[in-house]
Amino acid sequence: MNFFKASEPKDETYVSSTRTDSIYVLGSNVRPIQSSDFASKDEEELAAQGKRQQTNRNFGFMGILGFSCMLMLTWEAMFTLVLYYHSTFISLNINWALVFSLLSSLSIKSFGVFVYGLTDGGPAGLIYGYIFCWFGYFTVVASLAELASMAPTAGGQYHWVYLLSPPAWRNFLSYLTGWQCTIAWQATVASSSFLSGTIIQGLLVLAYPSYTFEAWHGTLLLYAVLVVALAFNTFLGKYLPLIESSILVLHIVGIFVIMIPIIYLSPTKSSAHDVFVLFLDNGGYNNKGLAFFVGIIATIFSFAGADGAVHMCEEIQNASSVVPWAMVFSILVNGILGLAMVIFLLFCLGDIDKALESPTKYPFIEIFYQGVRNSKAGAIALVSLIEVLLIFCCISLMAASSRMMWAFARDKGLPGWQYLSRIEPRTKLPIFTLITTTFITLFIALINIGSTTALNAVLSLVVSGFLGSYIPPIVLILYHRISPSHSQHLHFGPWRLGNWGAPINAFALLWTVIAMFFSFWPTSVPVVAQTMNWSCLLYGATTLFGVSFGRFSFGFICWEGRGANVVGV
Repeated sequence: MNFFKASEPKDETYVSSTRTDSIYVLGSNVRPIQSSDFASKDEEELAAQGKRQQTNRNFGFMGILGFSCMLMLTWEAMFTLVLYYHSTFISLNINWALVFSLLSSLSIKSFGVFVYGLTDGGPAGLIYGYIFCWFGYFTVVASLAELASMAPTAGGQYHWVYLLSPPAWRNFLSYLTGWQCTIAWQATVASSSFLSGTIIQGLLVLAYPSYTFEAWHGTLLLYAVLVVALAFNTFLGKYLPLIESSILVLHIVGIFVIMIPIIYLSPTKSSAHDVFVLFLDNGGYNNKGLAFFVGIIATIFSFAGADGAVHMCEEIQNASSVVPWAMVFSILVNGILGLAMVIFLLFCLGDIDKALESPTKYPFIEIFYQGVRNSKAGAIALVSLIEVLLIFCCISLMAASSRMMWAFARDKGLPGWQYLSRIEPRTKLPIFTLITTTFITLFIALINIGSTTALNAVLSLVVSGFLGSYIPPIVLILYHRISPSHSQHLHFGPWRLGNWGAPINAFALLWTVIAMFFSFWPTSVPVVAQTMNWSCLLYGATTLFGVSFGRFSFGFICWEGRGANVVGV
């Protein structure tokens, strides 16, 4: 039966003969199917969504749990992205004009959104903001996990939106969701690669003080990280589940390797009052409550990519059960480790002035150096551990982003879909989208040579793109759940929220709207060009471009985000 041939990109749409009374499928090639047509329950579930099995299902629970944890890399993100900015509020007498001048000169300014939690809210705001974001993201992940159990496909959010939307709106809403999700994943690959490359520069400065930190060096190191990520995703692609399972151990053990020596050797400690009670409003908003919400963007990014396991659905055994549990456990594991790291950071900072003036351009490297009592070898070893984990994060991000692009192209949502939707027949991998993802990041990285500020604007799409793709499916599942005429027709998968579904969906929606709204706010007021948050402009521009491209290029006519509806008729 040639419609199962992996190298053939054309999908055939099916409808289960046992569920024709409650499922409808859009498309011209419709035929009844029998269970005997499929090699596994996963293939049958995929066919019920109008898709056929094209990839190998190599991932089990531990593999995808490791994959999902490495995508978020929460505690490592708190080190590399938040640590610097915490140092700005330890001294209440600090010259804030000088601080922002220093911030603008550092390479980490390319991740300028993370200054929020440290200038707005203070140490206590960072801790309680982290807990708020962790709980909010947990409800979002639980909502997405239930949808993944209902319709386990690599398309994820846009596919669910298509299934749950009113017929008049499904093309537009699903395309917009898919576009936002695709952009967010591509920006995430670029941001993580940039971070990995420039941290290597910081290590070079620490090891060789005569080394000069150049922007183009960072770009070349980014390219090296990308080559490694591409090699793991192609030549070593079949070993990826084993690699992810193994690196999960390092992810969990690594936090103790970092914390124990620094806690023991660190010469100074912050007081419990400063860590747990001190709220600050140094952004000029004159309202600590408002400052708290402006500052939550600092920790939102540390959970970015929580939907990554969804886009690997078609490579996971027993996906309708394994994916939801892996998503939930990953947010629990990363949340606990991240909270421990936040508290650790607030207690053990060392000499802040030296950290701010660190020639490595990453103050956390200076904190490590001080924490191990000025031992270069010790500091390099600790930073190298985080760098290894960041590189494996890039590997996972490339895998997830390429699958998202492949799924979107399979439904003809991208230009060049005829090639991007292909699966290489020997490896059963989406080689075209892996290579395309690599080249997109290569071109984005060139921006850094001319302007790190411009690169920051591009990378700011990560948070808004992800949150924007979560809102439509959560709104729709909540609507169907609370609507008397629709709730009894929902076809849930083996993993469901039960009676807690409506409140969890409602809180997830409320939290996502709040988080997305404040993600566009500037760090401080009054606003100048250097402190402006340009993510609102970039998000609006890319959204308008996506809608215009979809509407005027092919008017959504070629858009085939189709599949079996999870709502009975």
